[in-house]
Parts: sequence; C-alpha cells; structure tokens
Amino acid sequence: MTESKSWLLFALLLLAGLLLWLLAPVITPFAVAATIAYLTDPLVDRLELIRIKSWHMSRSLAVTLVFIMLTVLLVVALLVVVPALIRQARSLVDQVPAVIDWVTMVALPWVSSQLGFSFDGFEIGEMVDLLKQYWEQAAGAAVNVMQTVGKGSAVALTVLTNLVLIPVVAFYLMRDWDRLVAGIQALLPRSRVSQLSAIAGEIDEVLSAFLRGQLMVMLALGLIYAIGLWMVGLEAAFLIGMTAGLLSVVPYLGSVVGLLLAVGMALFQFGDLLHFILVLVVFAVGQSLEGMVLTPNLVGDKIGLHPVAVIFAVLAGGQLFGFLGILLALPVAAALNVVVRHIHEIYQHSAWYQEPR
Repeated sequence: MTESKSWLLFALLLLAGLLLWLLAPVITPFAVAATIAYLTDPLVDRLELIRIKSWHMSRSLAVTLVFIMLTVLLVVALLVVVPALIRQARSLVDQVPAVIDWVTMVALPWVSSQLGFSFDGFEIGEMVDLLKQYWEQAAGAAVNVMQTVGKGSAVALTVLTNLVLIPVVAFYLMRDWDRLVAGIQALLPRSRVSQLSAIAGEIDEVLSAFLRGQLMVMLALGLIYAIGLWMVGLEAAFLIGMTAGLLSVVPYLGSVVGLLLAVGMALFQFGDLLHFILVLVVFAVGQSLEGMVLTPNLVGDKIGLHPVAVIFAVLAGGQLFGFLGILLALPVAAALNVVVRHIHEIYQHSAWYQEPR
C-alpha cells in the first residue's frame, strides 16, 4: 500500500469515528437492530433449509417466524421477568437500613470478638448514620430522576420512536442480511479479497462465540444461580442470580459479586452456618458447570480477550460514545483483537523485525 493510500485510509477512519461520535444517538437504534439481525441470521439460514417435497421456506417467512419468536420472548420478559426483578430490587432496597443495623449490631461485634480487634476508633455509629442519610438521599434523588425522565416529553418521544424503529429496521436487516454481506464483499479490492475474507471469517467466529455463545452462558449461569439460591431459600435469589450471570461477561467478576451478595443476604436472613455453606455450594456448582460444560460447548476458545481488555473496552466505549459505545465496545474489541493478531504476524515476518543488530 502506497503512502497516499495509507493516509487516505487513515483519514477515512478518522472521519468515520467523528461521524460515529456526532451521530451516536441516531445510530444507536440502528446498531441495536443490526445486532439483532446478526445474532438471528444463523437461525434464519437454518429455517431456510427446511423443505417439504417441492416446497421450501422463503427467507421472508423464516424471518417472520424468528421475529414472532423474539416478540414472544420479549413479552414474556416484560410481563414476568422484569416485574420479578423490580419486586426483588425494591425489597432489597427496603432492607438496606436493616442490613446496616445488622452489620453494626451483629456482624462487627462478632468479628471483633473472634479476632480480638476493636472497632471503637472507627466511630461506627457516625458512619452508619452517614450511610443511612446518604442512602435516603440517593433513593430520593433516584426517584426524582425517574419521575423527571418519565414526564419528559422529548425522552418519551425518543423511547417511543426507538420502540417502533428498532423492530422495523431489524426485520429488513434480517431479511436482507446475506445480500448486504455479499454487497460489502463485492466492494473489497480484488487483489486483497481472499486475505480480507479470511480475516472477516475469523472476526465472525470471534463475534459469534462472544455475542451468541457468551450471551447464552450468561443467561444459563444466571438461571443456575437463581434456581440454586431459590432452593436455598434466599429472598433476593432471582435478582442476585441474574446479576451474577450478567456480570460473568467479565471472568470471575459475576461469581465474586454474586457470592458476596448472596453470602451477605444469607447471613442477614438466616444467621446460621448451614445456609452459608449452601450458598457456597450453589456458586461452586455454577462455576464448575461454567468451566466444564457451558463455556467449552457454547463459547470455546475463540474470543481471546483478556479480562482487563474487556473492562477497558466497556469503560472506554461508554466514555466516548455513551450507550452506543457500550453496545459496540466488546464486538469492536474482539474484531480489533483479530486484526492486531494478523498485524503482529506480518510484523514478525517483516525485514524490520528480523533485521540483525
């Protein structure tokens, strides 16, 4: 590639980044729709293969069936899952003052008696009062913000527009996905089409493993934790379990956060050793199933993203582009990981790298 072409490519990438930053609120629903189309394309392709004698399923019919299935799942989530999470979150919020009192009156004195360490110098009473005041103020501020957002006509109009726009755009992208991919491939330079197609195939494997596989792992792990904690008798079992499952996008983060929350709630709710051990068993079983069954079969070893890179990608994406950045952070990071690996291979075979001292 000549120097002029390199500068042209750099300028185009810079312009694309600037437009993405400026148009982030507008692009967000289209990015969500494109994600839905990408995730469902393999299922649509499989439905297209259905043949009964001389009849075969058309692309439009396959997309319609998948679209109906997604709508049913969304309705079930809105009518069953979300209300359950809200109820448990509200119950958990209401119990925070009682949890603070339990920590002050029960947990800290027990730790002090077992370790022979005094907390008198820490002014626990004043700290607890400050925490309670802060919690009340934070809860009140959150309620006010939600009320303000709910009454904002502009916000309501944006949400309504997205609710209509995302399904429509997703439907058309799902129907024309193969045609769009073929069109992009036709734009590639003929001299580089095989190399770029190979890189694109690797990126697709990584994205498929992460977006489809990791999403299934997160949901399955959340259900395992939720059902296990429910069997233990924990009141906020579903909320804690699903939180741990969703946070498992970062290795070990979900299990650590979920275990701390579950252990704390078990000690507060039951106050005995048995339920403490049962919570540990639930998370041990969940981690074993994730390591031996879920991740090997659903994700495999295609991602190759370090946990620190995952955290940085999400934070950087949110800082630069808001919600759109969070949505695109991990797919972009996974794709860049493939590109950087190829650049590293080219560099290692270059004369500059192999030049002797």
